[in-house]
Amino acid sequence: MAVFTEVPYDEAAAFLRRVGLGNLQAMSVCSGGIENTNYFVDTDRGEYVLTLFERLAWEQLPFYLHLMQHLASRGLPVPRPAPDAEGRILHRLKGKPATVVGKLRGKSELSPDARHCAAVGEMLARMHLAGKDYARHQPNLRGLPWWTETVPALLPYVGQDQRKLLLDELTFQTGIAASHDYAALPRGAIHADLFRDNVMFEGGCLSGFLDFYFAGCDTFLFDIGVCLNDWCVDLENGRIDPLRRAAFLAAYQSVRPLVAEERRLLPALERAAALRFWVSRLWDCYIPREAAVLKVHDPNHFERVLRQRVSDAAAAGIFFLPERTLGLPGP
Repeated sequence: MAVFTEVPYDEAAAFLRRVGLGNLQAMSVCSGGIENTNYFVDTDRGEYVLTLFERLAWEQLPFYLHLMQHLASRGLPVPRPAPDAEGRILHRLKGKPATVVGKLRGKSELSPDARHCAAVGEMLARMHLAGKDYARHQPNLRGLPWWTETVPALLPYVGQDQRKLLLDELTFQTGIAASHDYAALPRGAIHADLFRDNVMFEGGCLSGFLDFYFAGCDTFLFDIGVCLNDWCVDLENGRIDPLRRAAFLAAYQSVRPLVAEERRLLPALERAAALRFWVSRLWDCYIPREAAVLKVHDPNHFERVLRQRVSDAAAAGIFFLPERTLGLPGP
């Protein structure tokens, strides 16, 4: 968990009154997450989550907040930002950009079975379709350009085998991104961080997706890769659980069938998703920010996941030959 900016109770109470959310009755730190400062706040008008943004700039935030509004208006169970009397959903608190969203019901399922994975797959496909007409555009800020910029800064902190894997995979993903198949992948607004702790269940049913602050416009397949690498793996060794994976993909495709290019590049985008989170966890581990409370996630987990995805591709005979990967004519 992370708390970068401490907000005294009386300041939170004054802020909530100012944005028209009533009188503060209880306040506690949210567990989980290392990017923003989050508090649960209960008022006489409802239960909310107060977020102060620590990395994202003011001008970047409308994309995320209006995306949540857009999805909620399409019937998706996502946190809806609470507007003030003038309709504003972005504010300042303690000198930081801040917002308040409605609190979702339920709790995270940290030991999912095939039924949970199917529910997430179906809802993710619904989210992708619902966001196709979202007018705002912002790239995935943790995509290939960020990996390319960040990996060199991490090399002094890692061992020789890790350096080789980071550089080899970065080269591989650069080639994939230049391919004709990649250019043909369906795109739109994606969540990009839909881990087990960002989905809520109540009474065995999926009750909501939360934490959209890594969202961006990217391939839908990258979003699927992120989910498969968390919802459908053994957390001890990074190996895929075939039953959970099959359940997720079948449910997703019952709403939005994958196109041929997506089926071909799914193993590569699973690797891309593993690289993204390995790089970000190494960054948080070795180049951390100051925080009142900070517990970073273990970067070794996604190193294991990436190595396993590379091994899976080799075992399946998936080598992404240059003529396929780069869209060149074969022999």
